[in-house]
Amino acid sequence: MTSRQGAFVAVDGVRTHYHDEGSGLPVVLLHGSGPGVSAWENWGGVIPRLADRYRVIAPDMAGFGLTEFDAERPLDIKMWVGQLLGFLEALDIGPAVLVGNSFGGGLSLAAALRAPQKVRGLVLMGTPAGQFEQTGALAQGTEYEPSLENMRAILRRFPHDPSIVTDEMVRARHEMSLLHPDNAALRALMPKADDTAPRIVRGMPHERLATITQPTLVLHGREDFVIPLDVAVNAARNLPDSELHVFGNCGHWVQLEREDAFIGLVRDFLARRIAQGAPA
Repeated sequence: MTSRQGAFVAVDGVRTHYHDEGSGLPVVLLHGSGPGVSAWENWGGVIPRLADRYRVIAPDMAGFGLTEFDAERPLDIKMWVGQLLGFLEALDIGPAVLVGNSFGGGLSLAAALRAPQKVRGLVLMGTPAGQFEQTGALAQGTEYEPSLENMRAILRRFPHDPSIVTDEMVRARHEMSLLHPDNAALRALMPKADDTAPRIVRGMPHERLATITQPTLVLHGREDFVIPLDVAVNAARNLPDSELHVFGNCGHWVQLEREDAFIGLVRDFLARRIAQGAPA
C-alpha cells in the first residue's frame, strides 16, 4: 500500500515528490490547489484502485506537498507545465492520460496544448476554464492562516456533505500546510484583489479548448460551490471530443465524495477510448 512518503526525482532544479504504483498505460493524477493539498491527500484512496490495471503516477507540484522548491522562483502556469513535462521525461513516461482535479485539471489542459504528443487523454474534475466570478469558497483558501480550526472551516466548504471531513483529514492537511505557510502557490493562481470590481478567474479560454483533440472525460459535482457547474458544461461544449458526467449531491471532491463511481467511470473511459491500442 502506498503511503504519504513516496519517491523524489530532480526536475529542472525542483526536487519533485511523487507516488508511482502499478504497470501498463500511464495515468498521471494531478492534485488541486487548496491549503495543505498534496498528491496523497487528493489521491491516496484512488491510487491503489487504479494501479491494479494501470501505471499510476501522482506528483506533488512545486509549492505543494513534499516537493522541495526555491521560494525565490516565481510560480505560474508556465513553470508548472514545464515541471510536469520535465517530470514525465525524467521518469521516461510515454504519452499519458492526465487526470486533473481543479488546478490539476487546468494544468492538464495547458500541458495538452503545449505538448499534445505527451498527452493521450484527459479526465477533468472541478476544472476552471473560461472566465467566471471567483466564488467565496475559492477565495477563502487564499486567506487561510494555519490552524486546525481554519483548516476545518475551509475543508468543509469543498464537499456537499461536510461529514466526510474527518479529524484525520484536517490534521493531515494542516500539517502539510505548515510546509507552505505563505500559501504562495494558491495565491499565484487567484485573481488579484480589486475592490472596484468582481474578481474574475481566468482559466483556459474556450477558443483554445476547441483546439484540444484528445478524448476527454469531464466530471463535476452539481453542488460544487468552488467551481460552478456552468464552467464544466461550457468546457465540455467547447472540447471537441468530450463526455460530461454530473454527480448529484456532490461538491468539489468527486474522487472523494463519489469514489466508487469515479473509479468506474475512469476505468470505463480508459477502456473504451484510450487503452485499446495503447503501447504496452
